[in-house]
Amino acid sequence: MSFLRRRSSATPAGPDFDVLAMDPGDWPGNLGAGLLPAPDGSCQGVFLRYDLFGGRGPAMIIGNLPEGSPARETAEGEVPFEVAQLLLALENDEDITVVSTEDMPVMQGDNLLIVRRLKLSESRISCVQFDRSDNVLVTIAAWDRPITDDLYALLKPLPAELFQQG
Repeated sequence: MSFLRRRSSATPAGPDFDVLAMDPGDWPGNLGAGLLPAPDGSCQGVFLRYDLFGGRGPAMIIGNLPEGSPARETAEGEVPFEVAQLLLALENDEDITVVSTEDMPVMQGDNLLIVRRLKLSESRISCVQFDRSDNVLVTIAAWDRPITDDLYALLKPLPAELFQQG
C-alpha cells in the first residue's frame, strides 16, 4: 500500500478521525491513499484510490472530509473533490458538472444513511455522498460502474492509525 506523503511540518501525521472505506485487505487491485494537509499541519481529509484496471486508472475513489475542510466547498454545479481527483487520475480533462441530486435512504448495518446520488454530465461516473454522525462527509466516485446498495455493506471504519507515518 502506498501513501502519498511529504516529510514536512505542514503534512499531517494522520487524520484525527476514522476513515470509512473498504478494507485494503479485501480489495484485489492496487490501493493508494492521500491526505489533504492544512497549513497548520492538521488533516483536512483522506481519500483512497482503488485501482482494478491494472494501472490504467482507478475504478473508485472514496473520500472522507471532516467538517471545515475546504475541499467540501463546491459551487453550484461543481463536482466534488473526489470526482475531480478521479478525472485527474484518468487524465480526463472534460468539463463535467453536477446535473441533479437525489436523496435516498440506505441501510448500512444498523445505521440509516441518507445518501445523495449525484447525476453528472459524464454518465460513466457514478457519485454518492453521505454525512456520518461525526460530521465527516463521505463521497464515493466510481468510473464506468454503478454504485449499488451492496457497496455500503463493504464500508467499514479504517482506524486513523493506519494513516500514521512510521
